Amino acid sequence: MATMSKASLYSASGILKIYKNGENNWFDYFRFLAFRGDIMALKLDNKKKGIICILISAFFFSGMSSFINLSGDVPIVQKVFFRNLVAFFLASATLIKNHEPFKPKKGCLPYHILRSSAGLLGVFGNFYATTHMAHTPDAAMLNKMSPFFTLIFSAIFLKEKVKLRQAVAIFIAFLGALFVIKPSFANAELLPSIAGFVGGMCAGGAYTCVRHMGNKGENGRFTVFFFSAFSVAVTAPYLLFNYYHMSWYQFFCLIMVGVCAAGGQFGITAAYTFAPSREISVYDYSNIIFTAIEGYLFLGQGFPDALSLIGYAIICAMAIWMFIYNNRFAKAQGQS
Repeated sequence: MATMSKASLYSASGILKIYKNGENNWFDYFRFLAFRGDIMALKLDNKKKGIICILISAFFFSGMSSFINLSGDVPIVQKVFFRNLVAFFLASATLIKNHEPFKPKKGCLPYHILRSSAGLLGVFGNFYATTHMAHTPDAAMLNKMSPFFTLIFSAIFLKEKVKLRQAVAIFIAFLGALFVIKPSFANAELLPSIAGFVGGMCAGGAYTCVRHMGNKGENGRFTVFFFSAFSVAVTAPYLLFNYYHMSWYQFFCLIMVGVCAAGGQFGITAAYTFAPSREISVYDYSNIIFTAIEGYLFLGQGFPDALSLIGYAIICAMAIWMFIYNNRFAKAQGQS
């Protein structure tokens, strides 16, 4: 089976910095799992391979949402602990395998702490929304607000210019989020909805820190390790005094939460190695479809209400608009 050199893997043009330099740079480990080898063997162009990988990633992340609910009444803190424990072992193995140091680059430690704090809050928000909302696609859609928040935080803290069309897309996407949140005291899911929205905001903040550290040359594998270790360290003390005794079935579900989360990370890493973000990122929204199908089949959930569907349509439309705009802008700039 033909393979690509390590240099060619990491020099793929236009890879989104978040994934190239940041928390999802697990490509070597992804190859270790032999998944990438199967994709590489396909006689398809890199864009199609990227689409396949991002669809598989979306499927894994939807599986994570399903297993979060299937684990039942296990406390959120315990669910978050197991989700990150699996990532901790995988990230540690990756650093050891590549003979890389377990320490940050000079000047990056404060950003690791900020990134990990924001990221952990984002996971808590997403897990709380996923567990307490009647329809898991609602929680998944609110989490998909993170790219829009990344644009905002990058403009504020990294001084990146936000174009007018991007600003309009962000504003309209926020309006779409209101249809999902339904801000009213009569809405019994108001608190979980707000938690999901804040979770997406925190994830956007975390990705902004990852981008900044990537620009400083920080090792993405260490970023994954630090976040995982930080999350385990923060949640472990709670479990020492408030551990919820689980059934074997619940334990299995939480292990699968971690496995699915890792599979999603691996898939999206490979996707952005095969093709730039502007060509394939919109396919990540297939996660909403997978989550809805799994919710119906395995969780006994009905379909989201009309207001939520309107919100989905608005947010997805803005994502597609930005997808088309970014591709046209790249072509105008002469990028391949």
